[in-house]
Amino acid sequence: MKLSDTQTNLLTAAAQHPEHLLTDFPANLKGGARLKVLTSLANANLIAAHSQAEDGSTQFAITDEGRSALGIAVEAKASPVKREGTKQATLIELLQRQEGVTLEQMVQATGWQQHYADVLVMPTNISNSACVVEHAALRSA
Repeated sequence: MKLSDTQTNLLTAAAQHPEHLLTDFPANLKGGARLKVLTSLANANLIAAHSQAEDGSTQFAITDEGRSALGIAVEAKASPVKREGTKQATLIELLQRQEGVTLEQMVQATGWQQHYADVLVMPTNISNSACVVEHAALRSA
């Protein structure tokens, strides 16, 4: 998408804003014209809704795609590091098995007391084993 001068100025100001918000609208950009600019930027995924202002209007923030469109380098998001040899890694491996894992198997593999391992699955719907496995995986990831 080729950016207009107005779009470029808005995105540049947002990239420099501490919260990356679009705040510096030109005085002559009102009503339908402002809506058209915001819609085109949102449709191109260059901005996204961020929060509600005190007056109830939606605030928009520049996205990674918006920064890229300006030629601003976007830092790669760090992927979670799997810590090999830990109880957490052991539990995650058990939970990823096709057949899942029983509470007894969790206790044996980790050396935890049964009441501690049980805390991982307690707040879930115990009648649904898929839910138990999914919840335990999410809590330990």
